[in-house]
Amino acid sequence: MDLTTAPLMEPAAQAAPLRLAVILGSDREGRFGPVVGQWLLARLRERDDVEVEVIDLAETALPTSLSYEPAPPVKAVLDTVTPKLARADAFLVLTPEYNHSFPASIKNLIDWHYVQWQAKPVGFASYGGMSGGLRAVEHLRQVFAELHAVTVRDTVSFHHAHGLFDADGELREPAEAEAAVKKLLDQLGWWGRTLREARASRPYAA
Repeated sequence: MDLTTAPLMEPAAQAAPLRLAVILGSDREGRFGPVVGQWLLARLRERDDVEVEVIDLAETALPTSLSYEPAPPVKAVLDTVTPKLARADAFLVLTPEYNHSFPASIKNLIDWHYVQWQAKPVGFASYGGMSGGLRAVEHLRQVFAELHAVTVRDTVSFHHAHGLFDADGELREPAEAEAAVKKLLDQLGWWGRTLREARASRPYAA
C-alpha cells in the first residue's frame, strides 16, 4: 500500500452518509408502532449524515416456514427486503414487547437472513408498558450476537407509550427522548462507519 494515499481515503469514507435500515417490527392489527416510527423517522430526517431505508414488517409477507430454495412468491418478497439489509451499514430495530419478548415478525425476518447482519451494528428503540419494551431488546441482543452483529449499548425506550404521544403523534415531553435518540444515532454512526471501513479493507471471517 502507498501510505501517502491513506490520509486521503479516510475523510472520504467518513463523509459518506451512514446507510441505516429502520425495521418497524410490529405487524399486529391496530399496532401502535407507526406512531413511534414516524416520530423516530422525523428525528432521522433532521440529520444529514444518515440515509434511511424503512422495512415495515406489516408490509413484508415472509412465511414462517424457512427454505433454502424459496418458491417464486417468497423469493419476490425477499427481493424487496434482502437488498435493503445487504446494503445497510447499520440497523435500527423498533420493537414492541409481547409477553416479555419481541414479536415473531422480527425473528422471522432475522431467520430468513444471515450474512446481511454480519459485522454491522444494531440499535434498538422500544415501546410498551412499564418496561418500555426493554425485555424485548435484551432478548434481541442475544439473537443478534449469534449472527455476528454488534448491538450498541444505549437505547430509546417509551414506557407506557400510549400516554406519551398526543393526537398528532408528537411527544408531549420530547426532551429526554430526543437526547436518547441523538446518543443512539451517534453510537450507531461510530460503529457503522468503523465497521464499514473494516469490511472494505478485509472480509469478515464468520
